[in-house]
Amino acid sequence: MINVIAYVKNIEQHHQITEKLEKIKTEIEFNFQIIDISDSEDLIKKYAEISPYIKVGPYTLSREILESNLRMTILAAKDRKRQLTEVGDDQYQQRIEAGRKITNLDKVSLWLSKSYIWLMIFFLSLYVGLPFLAPYLLKTGAELPANIIYTIYKPLCHQLAFRSWFIFGEQAYYPRSTAGIEGVITYEEISNQSVINIREAQKFKGNDFTGYKVALCQRDVAIYASMLFFGLLFVLSGRRIKSIKWYIWVLIALVPIGFDGVSQLPGLASSLPDWLPVRESNPTLRTITGSLFGFFTAWYLFPLIEESMVETRTIITEKMKYIKSLGQ
Repeated sequence: MINVIAYVKNIEQHHQITEKLEKIKTEIEFNFQIIDISDSEDLIKKYAEISPYIKVGPYTLSREILESNLRMTILAAKDRKRQLTEVGDDQYQQRIEAGRKITNLDKVSLWLSKSYIWLMIFFLSLYVGLPFLAPYLLKTGAELPANIIYTIYKPLCHQLAFRSWFIFGEQAYYPRSTAGIEGVITYEEISNQSVINIREAQKFKGNDFTGYKVALCQRDVAIYASMLFFGLLFVLSGRRIKSIKWYIWVLIALVPIGFDGVSQLPGLASSLPDWLPVRESNPTLRTITGSLFGFFTAWYLFPLIEESMVETRTIITEKMKYIKSLGQ
């Protein structure tokens, strides 16, 4: 039997649509369910402006719904169903049956669509927080768990000592001399290296004088901390912040970090021609460019993810309300 689903936002619409469907039902055999959207924010966003909204198979009607149009739509849907049944469309029958039960996958998808932002905030907090735990563990003598953290993050970050933060020491950072920062102890001085060995710079974790190295570099800390910050702002906004345009992301997020990061690469080479300029960034620039990249990347991606999750929530919420209406 054909099924008619009507989405309404108030009692008045409910009465109007029910009256029309009951009248048509005296002439045509079909079932109908009235879905109240007023208690679902996602359904309100989708249907409030076009309600009453009616689905009859693949056909829809909205806003001002005439009884004659409703009758014709139901007849067209019944005729389509008869044709599909005659040709033995098994997939059609399977879709009908699948739409009448809530699966475990539906439940997991609904939970994930509501909770994904908190999962992202949790994992970002963990990802940014653990690197700061490593130097604390070294300071307290817990070398094994500290080294585990450094090892976990090693494939994810270069961990160069002269581009990382240090805590519990004389300074918060120990830059290369080529960075040109006056009044600070350089990495060359704490490592006793006039020519920097990259592998040794990666392995260097610190000591009681220098303090101990954070397991993520300065730029990565800024990237993921700013993504976390935007995630919190996104939640506080009720997930209503809209995504920025892709070209704004390229201009503000990608270009500065690309220039600052790529221009440093020659400085890691063991030997260079004298005519080639060597540039080393500084903690301030790394933090600024990393923060811009992280914040605007999150601004671009998080709202897009939310749009996808809203669609998932809406589909499953509709399905759950429909199934609930069948049992009434």
